Amino acid sequence: MAVPQIKAKKTDNGARVSGAHEPHERNPGIALDLGWVKSSRVNLSATERRTATMTNRRSVKKDWQAAWLLRAITCIDLTTLSGDDTPGNVQRLCAKARNPVRTDILEALGAADLGITTGAVCVYHNRVADAVRFLEGSNIPVAAVSTGFPAGLSPFKLRVEEIRESVAAGAKEIDIVISREHALNGNWDRLYDEVRQFREACGDAHMKSILATGELGTLRNVYMASLVCMMAGSDFIKTSTGKEPVNATLEVSLIMCRAIRAYQERTGYKVGFKPAGGIRTAKQALNFQVLMKEELGDAWLFPDLFRLGASSLLTDIERQLSHHVTGRYAAEYHMPMG
Repeated sequence: MAVPQIKAKKTDNGARVSGAHEPHERNPGIALDLGWVKSSRVNLSATERRTATMTNRRSVKKDWQAAWLLRAITCIDLTTLSGDDTPGNVQRLCAKARNPVRTDILEALGAADLGITTGAVCVYHNRVADAVRFLEGSNIPVAAVSTGFPAGLSPFKLRVEEIRESVAAGAKEIDIVISREHALNGNWDRLYDEVRQFREACGDAHMKSILATGELGTLRNVYMASLVCMMAGSDFIKTSTGKEPVNATLEVSLIMCRAIRAYQERTGYKVGFKPAGGIRTAKQALNFQVLMKEELGDAWLFPDLFRLGASSLLTDIERQLSHHVTGRYAAEYHMPMG
């Protein structure tokens, strides 16, 4: 069966995408506008109603669901962030990133010749060189978590140097973590200066700013921190490290998307969004795709503006695609890395 509206294409950062898509200018950042930041307001009950109704009244079925799930794969930052990571673990992860879905499933979907890969491979700094080596020739970028991930409490000079070393090792994307204390204490100028220096250290590598939303206290803090990070030049804003008690939720994601939309309306620059932490099922991935489409538009359904930070999500998507093709669910051990 043919999957509708799928075409293979490469973006500037090398990641595989599906469909036609116009490139956008990189966000250079703007001067800190404290008046804009401090005037921010969030309606909690309206946020909860919006996310509840969005997922309840929107569904994607059959061939269209398969197409959306294939698109979701191209937006996954396939991640391993464990203390026991080894070159062997990274090699296995990179092999999965190159071939995220079994060939027989892709052939049944009519998608075998699309060259579908994940959006990136995300690792700790000391595994960057391994990932670059194992992904050589694939055009899949390596993303490095940096700046004292996950707490962001190491000395500032070391955090900046960590970025530079990851870029020198071949990382094309850097996921930095902000100092939560700046947001919690309302020190927006200090947060801006910090993120701005991180962006300068990244150079040509794209920077994703992790807000660690589960530790920011309120949705208003999340909105204000989102604005400040974008003003400082973030290419993406990201929900979580995956290490907090509460990670990516639709409520937090809605608030961050509204900040992205407001920033684009005022400056003309598009900023990407990455929910991360606790995203394990194909249904959750579809919910986030619906959020992107309804709040930000079709441009945010592609990996240059949307990523899903996940380690186990891909297995469930592959199982759902297998069910679409065969009519039954395969055991996880039938999926590579399952």
